[in-house]
Amino acid sequence: MTITALTVILPRMKSTRDRILQTLLRKPRSTINELAEAVGINPISVRHHLTNLQMEGLVEGQEERHGVGRPRLVYVLTEAGMEKFPTRYLRLTTRLLSQMKESMPKPMVAKLFNQIAEDLASDYQAQMLGMSMEERLDFVKEMLAQEGFTVEWEKKGGQYQIHEISCPYYQIGVAHPEVCTVDQTLISKMLALPANKVQCILDGGAQCTYVVQTADAKN
Repeated sequence: MTITALTVILPRMKSTRDRILQTLLRKPRSTINELAEAVGINPISVRHHLTNLQMEGLVEGQEERHGVGRPRLVYVLTEAGMEKFPTRYLRLTTRLLSQMKESMPKPMVAKLFNQIAEDLASDYQAQMLGMSMEERLDFVKEMLAQEGFTVEWEKKGGQYQIHEISCPYYQIGVAHPEVCTVDQTLISKMLALPANKVQCILDGGAQCTYVVQTADAKN
């Protein structure tokens, strides 16, 4: 999904600043030009709104390496910015995960996240019987969309690339990157093939990308 497409699905909000916040909720690490395109105003106006939002502690700018040359500046919601939205789960979830990691051995925590993914995948196994690989990919795309992800996939040679363009767990993942194993394991289980992460938004990537080798490519 492109930034332009986001303008179609953004709800009609009362102010431009709210629309900027909504865009950053759906697509963290957006540039000023991307926000301008999504919201439908010029970059100078976006910069003005971002300055005010940063002063209020709702948004922060981060440098991101993007090929050669100087790093570009991207913007994300702070925890306070996330709390502006009706789903006020962030603070509680972060504290629960912190407490869990303090009281449980690391292997047990990893096993717990893996079990969550396996349980989710098992809920859909019956629906995926007899599906081709690309039908499974479309199914995974729609299923993750219901969970708040924006996902696209493409075939390149003997592999499939799955791109998570936006992630509903981004803010939680900043403090607890272990949550990323849930969707990686889930994708692997539902496709019945290993999904290897080659890019992660938490590491400064524009999106999270998984690579799945087809059975033919392995032979």
